[in-house]
Amino acid sequence: MIQIPLAPLLLSMKVAGLATVAALVLGTPIAWLLARGRFPGRAVLESIVMIPLILPPTVTGYYLLLLIGRQGLLGRLMEQGLNIGIIFTWKAAVLASTIAALPLFIKAAQGAFEGIDRRIEDAGRTFKPVLIVLCTITLPLAWRGILAGSILAFARAMGEFGITLMIAGSIPGRTQTLALAIYDAVQANQPQEANAMSILATAAVLLILALVGRMTKVRY
Repeated sequence: MIQIPLAPLLLSMKVAGLATVAALVLGTPIAWLLARGRFPGRAVLESIVMIPLILPPTVTGYYLLLLIGRQGLLGRLMEQGLNIGIIFTWKAAVLASTIAALPLFIKAAQGAFEGIDRRIEDAGRTFKPVLIVLCTITLPLAWRGILAGSILAFARAMGEFGITLMIAGSIPGRTQTLALAIYDAVQANQPQEANAMSILATAAVLLILALVGRMTKVRY
């Protein structure tokens, strides 16, 4: 009987969940700024946002390795100054998944913000501050796009491989996500385990997409 390791799946769910929250917190203001802002450097910011989606994941991971590695500027500062190690930990896996998922979330949320009739927001700003309008009008009107972006971010984070391998490695029980476990099973010539975990990963993502898809059909 094939023993399917559940630890990589649970770690993948944890990493993907945290990465989705991070993408939501970081990506929502960026998406709003790109949708509503007209400022010098907007095209540059939009290009920077899209870089992780275009570059090979290993290249992105290599740049991160140079930045947060033990000899990297940020990594040395955090490890020596703050005693915080990121490289080759589950936190590095979360960072990798966040960076991979962020462009997908931002583009979906940006489209949702751009689809809102600005006259509604302008009318609201007549009586309320900008922040109140954002929280009470803009975000509620854009929630479907934001939720869609979150779904895409979670699915992308669940399947993240290249960046994670570069900065987190594949350490069983610590940083080995489901995608990495499947790769290791193939490398170890264990096709049955690889097939079982692949089916498990596909079923998990389809179940999540189906559940959230039902949520998006809820009418106001």
